[in-house]
Amino acid sequence: MYYSYGTGNGIYIILLLIVMGISLYAQGKVQKTFNQFAQTPISTGLRADEIAQRLLDRAGSSVQITPVQGSLTDHYDPKNGVVGLSTQVYGQNSIAAVAVAAHEIGHVMQYQEGYAPIRLRNAILPVASIGSHAAPWIVILGLMMGSFNLAMVGVVLFGAMLVFQVVTLPVEFNASARALRMLEEGNYISYDESDGARKVLNAAAMTYVWAAVASLISFLRLLAMARSTRRN
Repeated sequence: MYYSYGTGNGIYIILLLIVMGISLYAQGKVQKTFNQFAQTPISTGLRADEIAQRLLDRAGSSVQITPVQGSLTDHYDPKNGVVGLSTQVYGQNSIAAVAVAAHEIGHVMQYQEGYAPIRLRNAILPVASIGSHAAPWIVILGLMMGSFNLAMVGVVLFGAMLVFQVVTLPVEFNASARALRMLEEGNYISYDESDGARKVLNAAAMTYVWAAVASLISFLRLLAMARSTRRN
């Protein structure tokens, strides 16, 4: 048995390269936008970690806030109940820092309220983790063995990762919307500062969008490869 990389596969590769290029641009835009608004302190003078703590206290949450190393490594660890804020955010009072910190608190609120998309994302995570690493190799093995069923196992596993990334989109956009609402309702930022915070969060959200598009193209490519075993 054999398989070939036809014209259709070449188109997928070209599309994937284009999307990867856009993704790299989007990642660069995140850093550029963050750096732009990292130079502008908010009018209240409060630090990002102070605001984050106030938001947690208001929600009656016992989640802890801690500084973490790295650039934009901010995250929420629901297992240990810890929000990690990077050195660019923790202790800073810029528009960018406050926006990122509030975004992470938005994730805390999602878990606290049992937000449906984040529960679905967590349910898919174990299979998606396997799919992200093993799926392409399983498809290739299926092609080499001429086994359509084995190749489709790889496609299904990769599909789980695609679903995970698609579900991540409403999770991230919702966390950003919550962040802006909490900052505005608490009068932590002014109207003009809110616009800057929105730009920072939107730039970050677009990286997730393009990652999902790239995964969709990869999924379609793997599906086409798997179907070729049936034709061969």
